[in-house]
Amino acid sequence: MRPLYRSAMILLVASAPLIATTSCRPAAGGLMQSSAARGSVAPTVQANDNRLPAGTLRDGTLRINLMISMARWYPEAEGGPFVDVAAFGEEGRPPQIPAPLIRVPLGTTVVATIRNSLSDSTVYVYGLVAAEPGQATSRSASKSAADAIVLGPGESRTVRFAAGSPGTYLYHATLGSVNRFVLRPLPAELRRMGEREQLSGALVIDSLNARADQRIFVINTWAGPEDSAGYRRTLTINGKSWPHTERIDATTGDSLRWRIVNGSARNHPMHLHGFYFRIDSRGTGRSDTTYAPADRRLAVTEALSAGQTMSITWSPERPGNWLFHCHTLFHVTTEARLTSVGDTAHAGHGGDPLEHMAGLIIGISVRPSEGFVASPRGPARQLHLFVNEGKPRGDSPRAMSFVLQQGGRPPATDSMEIPGTVLVLTRDEPTDITVVNRLADATAVHWHGIELESFSDGVAGWSGANSQVASMIAPADSFVARLTMPRTGTFIYHTHLKDLEQLTSGLYGAIVVLKPGERFDPSRDHVFVAGWDGETPANNVVVNGDKTAPPMELAAGVTHRLRFVNISPAVAISASLRRDSAVVSWRRRAKDGADLPASAARIVPALQRLEVGETFDAEFTPPSAGVYTLAIAGGPAAPHRYVRKLVVR
Repeated sequence: MRPLYRSAMILLVASAPLIATTSCRPAAGGLMQSSAARGSVAPTVQANDNRLPAGTLRDGTLRINLMISMARWYPEAEGGPFVDVAAFGEEGRPPQIPAPLIRVPLGTTVVATIRNSLSDSTVYVYGLVAAEPGQATSRSASKSAADAIVLGPGESRTVRFAAGSPGTYLYHATLGSVNRFVLRPLPAELRRMGEREQLSGALVIDSLNARADQRIFVINTWAGPEDSAGYRRTLTINGKSWPHTERIDATTGDSLRWRIVNGSARNHPMHLHGFYFRIDSRGTGRSDTTYAPADRRLAVTEALSAGQTMSITWSPERPGNWLFHCHTLFHVTTEARLTSVGDTAHAGHGGDPLEHMAGLIIGISVRPSEGFVASPRGPARQLHLFVNEGKPRGDSPRAMSFVLQQGGRPPATDSMEIPGTVLVLTRDEPTDITVVNRLADATAVHWHGIELESFSDGVAGWSGANSQVASMIAPADSFVARLTMPRTGTFIYHTHLKDLEQLTSGLYGAIVVLKPGERFDPSRDHVFVAGWDGETPANNVVVNGDKTAPPMELAAGVTHRLRFVNISPAVAISASLRRDSAVVSWRRRAKDGADLPASAARIVPALQRLEVGETFDAEFTPPSAGVYTLAIAGGPAAPHRYVRKLVVR
């Protein structure tokens, strides 16, 4: 039985009927057959790359005729596995996933006619209303049932609205009376009813000086029970699942501007390999906030909750192959495929990136610009990092660990440090890390959040360029990662192969980068790394490898740096610091290793949420002696609180 998405960030409703969306079972030849296949064949869904706006724009008015109908969707290879779904399309044109792009300049009047061609389902359409300005603070789309356009079987309706504030928005439809982006059913309800977020698309309102080279990427999902034991799903970006997603071609020095729309009811922490992106705006699906230049922060991982949007800008400074993907493990491994369980399980153990990854991934190939010269690199500091396996402990059936060699002798073959040794590096100092694999399995190491050469990035069969790509690290073999850290901060290293087993067995750790001449002082610098001990979140969230910890002593009046890392497979964590029952204050310093802008680097209540793949740094200066409590909670589906007393003297 393939497990239900183990992410605890489930946002879904349970009232939509299944009549109009068919879960399909595999048949001979790998195709997925449904009731539609036995009768008339539904039209084929066209994957929408969101380059061509729908409708006709004339004299300040956009006229668009939309239809919801049953269609056959091939989210992987054309002619491969499919599902029959309800999909949006323009009248007279193929249905599309994501839904047709509505993109207009500021001041446009939109006249939209929507027809429900389904014979057995009432449709509720949301988002075809004037966009609102405002702060993007909601963690889910803020629409309510009062906003819905209700269409019974065969009904049509025309709506007219003025395009409001510039920004990136979401429109979507549900089969049934409740907005799927608002309610949160129990996992059993999710499993029974499935997910139907293929009826979502982007609505973009351009400012008068908008650039024409922006790309738009919409996340859609579909999932449902195959039978009493099986569950199938697909997760797509612009209608396709990796490795069939669009490949982005770029040149070093390009300025890439992307709008990302989460058209699904799940949380997606989106991660870019090798580079930072600047967050220019954030939206709830109904409202959008563009940040002032001084308030735009950098990130390598940014989470989008159900219905949320963001616009980002980034520049590839180094050539090679890179990835942009969701960091929820179950959204990028073979479990995100429609293909059979046996096939996907086997593929997940290989070194072919076209096989061991799936779902919400975009591949990026960066060519060197004319005259590009790589930065010179001086003599490198040499480190040796060993990948060990030891005696199992806790709930994970295996225990694996990254152990740094300290001194002249390699560590024992069964020595364990979970999480792996904190790697303390120096800004701008070239460092070569030789990773020695002592496992019986192949592995790979991704240096998460780090600006580095592509070949060292750690995606087996992908990192590098042209024919020079890195392979997985075979048993008894080694690989040299060449790092030169351009900034101080807190970063992550973790396995990027056989992800679920190896990550939950302990193959992850933190990296701390300091200024030249600065030394790591563990009495003032404290690292807290959250992961999983076992393959489900149920009571398995651990911090620094444990579920409990002894008291820690701090000095009063001294500023302490607290470095938090979340490298669990799928669960957001929240950290808090209290004295007695009152939340104290700390100063927010950095996210993902990048210093926060002045407007954000301020003293605030000591509460912080970290999504998968994020790091966060805070400074805490205890004003007086006493006992404080640091708590780290992991996952609303299976809450677990790691509590550590901080004794201040």
